[in-house]
Formats: sequence, C-alpha cells, structure tokens
Amino acid sequence: MKLSTMLMYDGNPRSAADQVVGLEKAGIDTVWVAEAYGFDSPTLMGYLAAVTETVEIGAAILNVFSRTPTLLAQTAAGLDNVSGGRAILGLGASGPQVIEGWHGMPYSRPLGRTKEAIEIIRAALRREVVSYEGKSFHLPLPAGEGTGLGKPLKMLTRPERSVVPIYIAALGPKSVEGAAEYADGWLPFMYSPEGASRVWGDALAAGTAKRSSDLGPLEISAGGLVAIGEDVKGFLDFARPMAALYIGGMGARGKNFYNDLACQYGYEAEAKEIQDLYLDGKKKEAEAAVPLELLERANLVGPEGYIKERIAAFRESGVTNLQVAPASDDPAALVRQLKEWVS
Repeated sequence: MKLSTMLMYDGNPRSAADQVVGLEKAGIDTVWVAEAYGFDSPTLMGYLAAVTETVEIGAAILNVFSRTPTLLAQTAAGLDNVSGGRAILGLGASGPQVIEGWHGMPYSRPLGRTKEAIEIIRAALRREVVSYEGKSFHLPLPAGEGTGLGKPLKMLTRPERSVVPIYIAALGPKSVEGAAEYADGWLPFMYSPEGASRVWGDALAAGTAKRSSDLGPLEISAGGLVAIGEDVKGFLDFARPMAALYIGGMGARGKNFYNDLACQYGYEAEAKEIQDLYLDGKKKEAEAAVPLELLERANLVGPEGYIKERIAAFRESGVTNLQVAPASDDPAALVRQLKEWVS
C-alpha cells in the first residue's frame, strides 16, 4: 500500500514546496494537488517537480470541460517531463456549479466526455496522429465548422513516457463503473471502507468485467484525516467543515453527488438536515449535524491499535494508496510512522 496526501495549499508555493520536501523525506509516495476554481494545479505541480526527487505528483483533479483533451495530454506530458516520469493525471467531470458557473460551459454528457477525453489523451501521449470522431469531440473539426483548414496532428515533442497514469474522480455508479473499466486509478471522496462495497461494489465489478487486459489492476486512492493517540477523537471536529460543505453546499437540492453518497451510506435524514442548514446559511449547525459515525469511518483517528485496524480495513476494501491528512504538529513524523504500518 502506498501513502499519499492532498496538499493543503494556502497560495504560498514556497511553503507548499517545503512541506512536500519534508513529507517526501518521511516516505510519502504521492502528493495530490487540487485545483477546483482556485490556482491551477499544473503550475504548482511543475514547481514541486523541481524541488523533489521521488514523490509522484498528481493532479486531483483537472476537469474535462475547461481544457481540451489534447491540451490535457500536453499538460500531462509536460509535467511528466519536468518531473522525470513522476506525473499522475487526475481527471473528473467536476459539477455544474463549477463548470457552468466558473467556466461558462454546459454541463453535458460528463461521463461520455470523460471517456472520450481519456481515449484522445492516450493517443496523443503515444504520439499518434490524432483523428477522433466522438459525440463530444471532433478532431479535426468536420467540414462546415471553422475555417476548414484543420488537419490531423501528432504531438511535436516526445513524452517522457508514452503512458501517464490517469485517475478518475468518481462517485456515481456509472462514473465509478467507467473508472473501473478504462482508468488506471480511482479517486473516491468521503470513502468509508464499511460502506464502499454496498455503494460501489456492483459498479466496480461491472467495470472490471470490461477492463482491457492492457491495463493493470485498478488503483484506488482514498483515506482521510489521521490523528494518533489515546485522547484524539476531538480531531474529528476538524473534518466537520469540509463534510458539511460537500454534503450540504456542493450543488443544489436534488443535484449534489456528495449528499447522494451520504444517503447511500445510510444517513438520509442527516444528509437532508445538513443540506437544509447549510443552504440556509447555518454552517455551524450543519457541521454539528454531520454524524460522528460517518466521520469515524471516513477518517483514521484514535489509538495506535485502532489506526492499524483502520489501515487494514481500507486495504481490505481495495484501497492501494492510503490518502492521509496528518493532524499533527509534526506531519513528517506521523507520515514516517504510517509508512512503517502500511508497508
């Protein structure tokens, strides 16, 4: 099992780089760099590549609406080049709130668009002449669109690797099935080992049945907040604001993937209450309404023996890359300890 962390980026690239360098020395295998509608991921990923030597640097995530597939391929190739073959391309459809509100693009065919984008990205990385006729993408543009001067092209430069790992952030059954079918890895959110099989088991099985033999086993990167000690349960409160934000505030009533997930885990009443409170502006009350049991299952907070049990639970549920957010004054020391346990 690998060990990874989602970079808590405050806008200062130098402090972010110092943090990653320290975690790399402690044994972290992968660092994920978020984007959403803040600073872009690739800029910081390139900066991190220059100051690190072994850690994998992953985008988590770049959406498939605001960049063309060929630009995503160029970005993956560029990051893989500056990092010496350590890049991971994390992709996702994001959601209508960001895609339509921030990027001004219709949130249409997210699943099909993701699959088509991956097919084009892989062809471009192999330096094939890219010619593609899909429902979302047409390369080159067909007759009657544009100037008519477009022609099939291949990447000018030679990528570090012809295959850069592609992970998909997915929650819904069809998108998870797609990840299991054609992605190298899967990035779930708010992952509970106890609930994963019930929520995603059928989708994973259906996708795996269609998976190409050219792909290795599906990698899964998931985890949560980590605090180790006899009296650390209070640290779970640090996970409440994000849980409330996603369950309550991401999207709208009737269109919130994370709220749906909480319901699938068995917290229907709680999910509705969190959403009602959050959308009414009562964020603190929404945070307090997040079930303690859900926080316990989606994080690793407790005594040493309990943490080892949680690591085993994540591993047994299929997680291959344990994603951790160290709640410690010395994150590197905590990572060194976890590295021993996951190895």
